[in-house]
Amino acid sequence: MGKQIWKAGNMLYPLPAVLVSVADRAGNTNLFTVAWTGTVCSDPPMLSISVRPERYSHHMIEETGEFVVNLTTEALAYATDYCGVKSGRDGDKWSAVRLTPLAAARVRAPMVKESPVNIECRVTQKLALGSHDMFLAEVLAVHADEQYLDETGRFCLNDAKPLVYSHGRYLSVGREIGSFGYSVKKKK
Repeated sequence: MGKQIWKAGNMLYPLPAVLVSVADRAGNTNLFTVAWTGTVCSDPPMLSISVRPERYSHHMIEETGEFVVNLTTEALAYATDYCGVKSGRDGDKWSAVRLTPLAAARVRAPMVKESPVNIECRVTQKLALGSHDMFLAEVLAVHADEQYLDETGRFCLNDAKPLVYSHGRYLSVGREIGSFGYSVKKKK
């Protein structure tokens, strides 16, 4: 079997499916799903999210320059999908999916209490790229749910059963097959 050549497109999968929470200057909040997100830099810690300008939450990010990235899990799969297909213009998604807004430490946007990791962000740059605007943001604070700390204090995100998105499907993260550097680790 060979390989087919397809029309150019985004096939960089899987991606984290995250819930992004936002607030505007008047204090209105929303929650929406983003799969186009990623790490940008480690020092200073930065990430990016790409958002269509017509999305309801886009203006909130522009107004405040802030948002929270909330990692998702198998338990949050329904809410993640719902918040990606329903608009905040049509109702309160927090109530619809029974998620709890929790005050953040550094930004006005709330965090999702049920998320194992919440990443508070402040926009440093907006890039208009075509169908999406990319918001580059500095990470101001990270909140980790203590229930995923082991006896040594190590954070075990895999125990939360993280959710990823791959070509129209939500998937659970699979089994561990190695750790960073295992390919060159000296045998005992």
